[in-house]
Amino acid sequence: MLKPLGDRIVVTVDKEEEKTVGGIVLANNAKEKPQTAEVVAAGPGAVSPEGKTIAMSVKTGDKVLFDKYAGSEVKYDDKDYLILHEKDIMAIVE
Repeated sequence: MLKPLGDRIVVTVDKEEEKTVGGIVLANNAKEKPQTAEVVAAGPGAVSPEGKTIAMSVKTGDKVLFDKYAGSEVKYDDKDYLILHEKDIMAIVE
């Protein structure tokens, strides 16, 4: 499994919708990039200038909303992940 460092978070991105509410099938280039994901791993947190670790705001299993074009896409063990910085997370979805 991937173990993120610092204030990084590993997420699995929710799949985008294939159809509109009216049932129209969308082409790949017409689809909105999904902005929700589930946290699968979180690093220990950022380190302050004084050398103290600042705890993360999210934990494994949280569903989050992130900036549209944030993060780096990676493939590991044939699964797609997105690695984000904590600052790219806008909200926890409850």
